[in-house]
Amino acid sequence: MDPAVIKGIQLLLSLSILVVLHELGHFIPAKLFKTRVEKFYLFFDVNFALFKKKIGETEYGIGWLPLGGYVKISGMIDESMDTEQMKQPAQPWEFRSKPAWQRLIIMLGGVTVNIILGFFIYMMILFVWGKEVLPTEAVPNGLNAAPIAQTIGFQNGDQILTVDGEPMEYVLDINRHLFLRSPNSIEVLHKNGQREVLNIPEDFGSTMFESGDMFPLTPRETIFVDSLYPGNPVEIAGIEVGDQLISYDGNPIQSKDDLKSEELRLKDSIVFKVLRNERMLNFTVFPTEKATLGFRIQSQLNAATTHVDLDLAESIVEGFDFGYWTLHDYVVQFKYIFTKKGATQVGGFGAIGNLFPAQWDWKGFWSSTALISIILAFMNVLPIPALDGGHVMFLLYEMISGRKPNDKFMEYAQMFGFFLLIALVLFANGNDVYRWLFT
Repeated sequence: MDPAVIKGIQLLLSLSILVVLHELGHFIPAKLFKTRVEKFYLFFDVNFALFKKKIGETEYGIGWLPLGGYVKISGMIDESMDTEQMKQPAQPWEFRSKPAWQRLIIMLGGVTVNIILGFFIYMMILFVWGKEVLPTEAVPNGLNAAPIAQTIGFQNGDQILTVDGEPMEYVLDINRHLFLRSPNSIEVLHKNGQREVLNIPEDFGSTMFESGDMFPLTPRETIFVDSLYPGNPVEIAGIEVGDQLISYDGNPIQSKDDLKSEELRLKDSIVFKVLRNERMLNFTVFPTEKATLGFRIQSQLNAATTHVDLDLAESIVEGFDFGYWTLHDYVVQFKYIFTKKGATQVGGFGAIGNLFPAQWDWKGFWSSTALISIILAFMNVLPIPALDGGHVMFLLYEMISGRKPNDKFMEYAQMFGFFLLIALVLFANGNDVYRWLFT
């Protein structure tokens, strides 16, 4: 099956689960507070529904437009824009007749379910599949430091010892820490054996974002000759497929980038040191043209993860911690959306679909579903009319001031929020189309 189809199926299944549970978060407290729920829909039933059935006072159904879902609660100005109902005298079963604290709980129910669900899924992923750890000692050759990392003291070959005094369980998460978690200090072991504590500028994450270098620290690699072009300078010199490239003219080769330096491009002859069958050999290569050596290389990561199984108690603790940092990191990076560069990176359904694996994999599916659930919780609580957060904002105003916004104001606010959301959806999916066509 085509990978795009597999991703699409996973996206549809994931959103269906999340939407139904989110709306249940509104439905259940509404019922507990004896508030009438007229409709409960997965997807939107614009003009018609694929399926509908009325049970008691509620119509349950599946719409044809897969852009979310909704519950229609009596006496509430929502996306249905049922203004006629609001002109009638308030009834005891209506949302508007309930105390403000009950209305607040009803409106926060969906967000609460999404947060709990995301955390719960992470706990179960750890319980079922365990986790992979990659401590510093599992990356014996250290890390390559990009120029942006070198500006704050990192060097090629550094090993990360601690971040703010704590050892790292998965050392390759160092870039995420630098970008999103604003560490104060990082202790490193330089290749010369010297320890140093680097003070990290508070705005270094923004510097990474503006530079476009989101992975300034990467593990050093072992580089092998993968294939040779017939009659090329490297083959003539005696280098063979499978040889491990150790250095050129004394310069270590520990990443593909080491073979792309300007210094290498200008050389008339190059002395390569290679490892072959546990023997170190030297070969002098004379390029026929500048930087035309005539071989392909492959890399092997000098890092081996270790699998760790967790019991239920450990999974709950670590799953909660993982969920917390997932939410934290998303909230922190949200500010970049309001920059020119960040706006161009906003994605719609295509970008969300790409979160899922190209081949069906339950761990990948549930990991992506947990992430989307947490994102939905945060996005829904934003104080934008037409979102849960907009209703919460007006309810808090009512509870603090003692005055309820009038219905006409709420109608206009709801319309504004609805059109704003439509514009954002079109913009995000437009970015997807642009990237698909031009990148």
